[in-house]
Amino acid sequence: MKRKKGIPMKSNTLFYFGSLLILASLAACSGTKHLAEDEFLYDKGTVTIHKDSMDAQRKATFETYMQTLLTPKPNKKFLGQRFKLGMYYAGGGADTTKNLVRNWLKKRGEEPVLLSDVNREYNENILRNRMENLGFFNSYVTSDTIIRGKLGEVKYNAFPGNIYRIAKINFEVDSLKELGRDIYSTRNQSLLQVGSNYNLDVIINERERIDNDLKNKGYYYFSPDNLLVEVDSTIGNHKVNMYVTLKPETPEKAKHPQKIGNIFIHPNYKVTDGGYTLSNPKRYELYQNNFYIIDRQNTYRKKVLANHIFFKRGDTYNRQDHNLTISHLVNLNAFKFVKNNFVDTPDSTNSMDVYYYLTPLPKRSLRFEALAKTASVYNGTEGNVNWTVRNAFKGFETVNLTLFGGYETQTGGNVNLNSSYLRYGAEVSITWPRLLSVYKWAPSRRFIPKTYTKVGYEFLNRRNAYTLNSLTINYGYNWKEHEQKQHDLALLEIIYVQPRNISAEYQAQMDTVPTLRHIVDPQFSFGPNYSYTFTNSMENKQHTFYAKAGLNTSGNVLGLIQGANYKDNKVETLFGTAYSQFVKVEADFRHYMKLTPKSTLASRIMIGTSYSYGNSKSLPYLKQYYTGGPNGLRAFRARSVGPGSSMPENIGKENFFADQTGDFKLELNTEYRAQISGMFHWAFFIDAGNVWLQREDENKPGGKLTGSFLKELAVGAGAGLRFDLDFLIIRTDLALPIRVPYRPSSERWVFKEIDFGSSTWRHNNLIFNLAIGYPF
Repeated sequence: MKRKKGIPMKSNTLFYFGSLLILASLAACSGTKHLAEDEFLYDKGTVTIHKDSMDAQRKATFETYMQTLLTPKPNKKFLGQRFKLGMYYAGGGADTTKNLVRNWLKKRGEEPVLLSDVNREYNENILRNRMENLGFFNSYVTSDTIIRGKLGEVKYNAFPGNIYRIAKINFEVDSLKELGRDIYSTRNQSLLQVGSNYNLDVIINERERIDNDLKNKGYYYFSPDNLLVEVDSTIGNHKVNMYVTLKPETPEKAKHPQKIGNIFIHPNYKVTDGGYTLSNPKRYELYQNNFYIIDRQNTYRKKVLANHIFFKRGDTYNRQDHNLTISHLVNLNAFKFVKNNFVDTPDSTNSMDVYYYLTPLPKRSLRFEALAKTASVYNGTEGNVNWTVRNAFKGFETVNLTLFGGYETQTGGNVNLNSSYLRYGAEVSITWPRLLSVYKWAPSRRFIPKTYTKVGYEFLNRRNAYTLNSLTINYGYNWKEHEQKQHDLALLEIIYVQPRNISAEYQAQMDTVPTLRHIVDPQFSFGPNYSYTFTNSMENKQHTFYAKAGLNTSGNVLGLIQGANYKDNKVETLFGTAYSQFVKVEADFRHYMKLTPKSTLASRIMIGTSYSYGNSKSLPYLKQYYTGGPNGLRAFRARSVGPGSSMPENIGKENFFADQTGDFKLELNTEYRAQISGMFHWAFFIDAGNVWLQREDENKPGGKLTGSFLKELAVGAGAGLRFDLDFLIIRTDLALPIRVPYRPSSERWVFKEIDFGSSTWRHNNLIFNLAIGYPF
């Protein structure tokens, strides 16, 4: 098999890592020896449900849930050992020390949780109350302690009573009054349903549901605590009647909808100013007969600011408009703090004045980022400087100027013409928090739509090979329908790439391997792009999804007008440069299935297709598909697979040119993810995929897409550790190829060649990937 370059596994690293695990395990195992004679380490608490009428699966789920209510929690385990307890004792335990290493270990460890720390009576009451809150009235709990050596366990036996179900729901409110009518009108949306079991959580949610509905009808001062749900359990047959009523002590103000009075906006508010109100608003100009905007420096255009305030004078208070206004003000990217206050209007009943206190972000900010890179024999660095101007034209526009540069060099192995590079460039972008269009178009009130334009330039110098000058221009819109659906429409995307200074050495290699010429072909594409994204992965469900589909085009209208046809050697130009003509469609679909609270099965399918015609024989290099690398086929290096069954080009020993691209793509991934303990997670994965060409290429035999494309899939598998630091996920994956598409068809599966005991096999086949974040 061909050797794949990756990050070599160092024996010293494995030795130190293994030593650390052994020492930590020994420390954890010896945790009980530090206990006094009459002390026992709390090992676990278990709950057993005793109810014959409950099926086994429901009983097991109920027991698992009840065990989460027990306190305290035992010391955490990692790989079966109390790792953090071992760290605590390695740091000196209860003894004080000034040793930095011991203090570090002790702070990150855990004190022993003793059996004497467990309050059995308290836990019994918690379990009994929980069962009754779920409708199992007349429940009781017993407990017992089990000692095994220096470990103690508490076993709780829970005996749920008969479950009580709802027989009738009555809304006992005064229908002659406005509040009573508004409460009664919500009864059809009630969470309390006849036949359902009594559940305190549902009762609490029902009160909040009624309160939320009333808030949207103007009852600003109303509270869920003003509602009372009375339960009558004396009707027999294990049933209850429920009565939704209004508490007699409900304040009078809470019984009436509130109107919006004056609206005051302070867009230059300072936190040190403290809240303040206006005793004489008539001193200020009333904008659009609705808003008092106190902006003496004229920092913001009043019309733009007013567009994001959804209250109007005389409106009935509405929680949706209130939340919508706050959301828009926060997402304008202009204010550090957004505060809101409602004050009773002095000269009006059931009316509130509204105050918005907006603390601006600094108008200008400068950020510098630096990144060091290392992979196998390649090392380098990248950096960028980002200058941001907020509210650039007084309409909450954001201007970004980014200057970037990077350098990578080959520090080992054989010299590769394509390995070292120097790149630098700049990008300037402007974002408007609205759609700049001749049409009055508002896709959603909830989210702020944006118009963007970007202009970027990059200079890439492959030192001993070639240089590329790239110019990109984008103009378009992105907007959300709601939290799950997002659209991005680039009305115009222009990409222009011009090669320069192709070295004699690289020219000689192109003569030997003609496919290398594709990298340095001039590239000119222009046209609209569109992408649509759907995701519900933020929801707490067993099955969640992510889907993204995109359409990319270039030169189609102009090519048809000019009658471009490369087959007849009629390649048309624009501004003296041949342009690309194609339609490209791609889709990325992901499914996440939660197997347990700590494990997930994640799957992805990526499909890419295209059609080049007229002025183009294939996609331009920057638009072509590729696979491999840390986020794709992890058992293969990036761009090292395909197209089809064609052999990767190697020039000289270990001198690989990454140019395995195509016009079609299929990639399949599935990954089992599970938590080990705390921030430590692991995964097992299988990846499959390849790319193919639209047309035959004599330099890439076997590269064209045919009906037998599934037989040309590359397959790899592996496992990895992940470190979830909350703000960052560090991913390490170790993978190996198990099916190689460019081998003879009868020899593509390579299971028989796997030999972990062979250092040569490991060196040639094991690929180590270090990355940030999940691959999908």
